[in-house]
Amino acid sequence: MEGFIRVASAVPRVSVADCAYNTERIENLMLQASGMGVDVVCFPELSLTGYTCGDLFGQRKLQDDAEHALLRLMELSMGINVVAIVGMPIVHEGMLLNCAAVVGNGHIYGFVPKTYLPNYKEFYEARWFSSASRLKETIILKFCGQNVPMGGNLLFETPKFTFGIEICEDLWATIPPSSSHALRGADVIFNLSSSNELVGKHEYLRSLVLSQSARCISGYVYSGSGYGESSGDLVYSGLTFIAENGRLLYEGERFQMKEQLAVSDIDVEMLRHERLLNTTFASSKDLMPAERENIRELTHIEIPSEGSDTAPRHLMRNVNPLPFVPLGDRDGESCEEILCIQSEGLARRIEHTKAETIVIGVSGGLDSTLALLVCVEAFDKLKRDRKGIIAITMPGFGTTDRTYTNAVRLVKSLGVTLREINISKACLQHFEDLGIDPEVHDATYENSQARERTQILMDAAGQTKGFVVGTGDMSELALGWTTYNGDHMSMYGVNGSVPKTLARHLVKRIAENYGQNNVREILLDIVDTPVSPELLPSDANGEISQKTEDLIGPYELHDFFLYYVLRYGFRPRKIFHLAQEAFNGSNPHVGKYTSEQILKWLKVFFKRFFSQQFKRSCLPEGPKVGSCSLSPRGDWRMPSDASAAAWLAECESLGNPATDN
Repeated sequence: MEGFIRVASAVPRVSVADCAYNTERIENLMLQASGMGVDVVCFPELSLTGYTCGDLFGQRKLQDDAEHALLRLMELSMGINVVAIVGMPIVHEGMLLNCAAVVGNGHIYGFVPKTYLPNYKEFYEARWFSSASRLKETIILKFCGQNVPMGGNLLFETPKFTFGIEICEDLWATIPPSSSHALRGADVIFNLSSSNELVGKHEYLRSLVLSQSARCISGYVYSGSGYGESSGDLVYSGLTFIAENGRLLYEGERFQMKEQLAVSDIDVEMLRHERLLNTTFASSKDLMPAERENIRELTHIEIPSEGSDTAPRHLMRNVNPLPFVPLGDRDGESCEEILCIQSEGLARRIEHTKAETIVIGVSGGLDSTLALLVCVEAFDKLKRDRKGIIAITMPGFGTTDRTYTNAVRLVKSLGVTLREINISKACLQHFEDLGIDPEVHDATYENSQARERTQILMDAAGQTKGFVVGTGDMSELALGWTTYNGDHMSMYGVNGSVPKTLARHLVKRIAENYGQNNVREILLDIVDTPVSPELLPSDANGEISQKTEDLIGPYELHDFFLYYVLRYGFRPRKIFHLAQEAFNGSNPHVGKYTSEQILKWLKVFFKRFFSQQFKRSCLPEGPKVGSCSLSPRGDWRMPSDASAAAWLAECESLGNPATDN
């Protein structure tokens, strides 16, 4: 898939000092990786010899066997489409270097020696090896009949991505080599390691891998020695990590006696986009430590692509269909944090304006419910009487008994002030004044109701010396599903950066944790109520007739599209393919959609997203709660007359089987 590369972390069984056996195991894993469409596979530190050879590293026999083993791997690589990174000792000018060898396409592309040699507690590598820092520049080494560059300053460029290498202890250094590699263009870092297992060390090491991938805005692939290494005083558990900008894509199971091949896909396009937006990353290039001369000027080595790309179409990683929704172990904590951000922002605005009240329209729908809960939380933080929250329900032509009842019951249960103002009479008078036929249920019929409600809220706020709290969410703003100067307007919009899928999740989580049973029951019924502005009359059974998602598409799809447009700037083709992966029916939390359905709503998304920018250009202020926002003062600045033609043309091309791959 466009922008992704496939990487693998391999842990073969090892026989210490038996290069022939080790090579056979490595060859087997290389063949497996090639069959799975892997671009680069990384093996552990000193994987050709074994890490625990001790003084055997000084034996010429072992050194020669390692060279012959690499020759075998080089020959194997001629017939497969994968690059392998293996560990081995290299002799150069009286020094023994602990190196990573990069082999593929029948070539040895380079040797990267280890920079930081641990020489404390159970480690004493300086007994045998010299540091890469002793090589002041890239040297050319005659090896296996080839001229091979060697140095700690090598970067490897493939047609798809650029990668750098560090070895075990390098990651633990104050300034790891990977920091410089990333600043000079490495998209992915491979780490060949042989770190022993200790109680608690695993968690710390995982945090190092994740934090370094985040700091470098890179992919990070870690491969640690496993079963077969000498257990004299130490045990090696076969650690495998594949990370992407602070996110763990794959972690292998430790203490396996069998071989492991951990495979995942890294989104290089996303990483490059993140670096473009992060000005601190670019500024760091000017502040690189001057003393690191050996890696300050990096040597770039080109690895050409040979043979066809055999990578399968489907990704070997999870594509979250609900990217805005916090799921997993930190779900509850994240939801509480979001509510705190919203309520604290509102509390500060209340204090600053010296408002005596706040006014909110309550419909019995999802958004106004979340906003009301935020208002209650803000008043509780300020230790104010909840009666200062003026909740106004404004039934009209499309209000159903279900939403009306839920609104009234919720307001009373929360102990805030309830006012009811029916807008039907005022709207009919408005229709008469303008000569509008109330039987014609067009946009004017709908919008006039939304504006009437907003006028009531604004005037009620003036009447009670308060301000209006907006309830509209980010999904509605993205699609323009809001009436300009109607529900689009308020004095402070607490849901402005909360998309619909997140709003539903938040209300559900609050309901599950609410102490009062009656409030929990009301909230859960609101979550299950179809999303609707209720601006058209109900059906013959008194049920909601105007269901938003029937008209503009499922919010779970639109929120997915919105996330990848705002967060990563992906083009329609990539978003389409990601959506196919995310909504293929494997996730029970979302619906299953065909390619035709996804494409239909993707076109609707881009048409509406571009055409409705004028509404977002004059949004009221409100707290940003996540990584994305549509605020014209913050994350999203776009001309209201920008053309969607190029995006829609690409959407149209996706219907052509020749381009849909």
